[in-house]
Amino acid sequence: MTVTDRERIVTRDLVTPQGVTISYDRFGTGPPLVLVHGSFCDHRTNWQFEAPDFARHFTVYAVARRGRGETDATEGHSVADEAGDVAALIEAIVGPVHLLGHSYGALVAQEAAPLVRQRIAKLVLYEPPLPEAVSMKDMATLEACANAGDWEGFTSAFLQDELSLSDSELAELRATPLWPQFVAEAPATRHDLLALPRHSFDPVRFSGLEMPVMLQIGTESRRETYATDALAAVLPGARIVELPGEGHDAVLTAPDLYARQVIDFLRG
Repeated sequence: MTVTDRERIVTRDLVTPQGVTISYDRFGTGPPLVLVHGSFCDHRTNWQFEAPDFARHFTVYAVARRGRGETDATEGHSVADEAGDVAALIEAIVGPVHLLGHSYGALVAQEAAPLVRQRIAKLVLYEPPLPEAVSMKDMATLEACANAGDWEGFTSAFLQDELSLSDSELAELRATPLWPQFVAEAPATRHDLLALPRHSFDPVRFSGLEMPVMLQIGTESRRETYATDALAAVLPGARIVELPGEGHDAVLTAPDLYARQVIDFLRG
């Protein structure tokens, strides 16, 4: 993540009403934009390519979810717990806030939105997963890797079984600087995957959200595993925006396209 001196990163923390310490990076200038990162990454690596663009238009609050950064590493927490963390940060920010989440972070942002609906100006969700996105069989494979401390195997199994990476695509990823970032966040990601099937998704809960919403989805993604279409059916101010030729991780594979979509929507 590279920003100018004027947009320099300041790391801060706050204690939520539930007594959880959450940390976040603040940088940039402009209207507040809260970023909620996904799995296999943290508040810096998820947005490492978009951060300079976002910083030119927004005061960014990149929250570190549980077990990342200086945020408390709890066990057994739920999606609702992390949604409460994000809501607490939004309540601490002066003025209306844009809220953006990617992947599991989109699920957390999705659940935080009803808690602070009057504080959110616009909402952006990129492929929030459904509770059944990871099968029991696949979860058993992942748990076997975790119990053996095989975090590379854990990461490989997830990317191939859930995101449909081929052997050649996985080999290419392993040769990039992204691979050690993914593996480093695998232990924290395990808690995401354990919480996911315990979550109850009811689209009707979101029908009262009246702010403009952009639901991003890659044309190459397994659409049936995400809540995008179910949310579009009930959100009065929602529109689906596709990322042509991209899958679940366009934040890393097509950062210019991704950032342009987000900035145009939030500033439009």
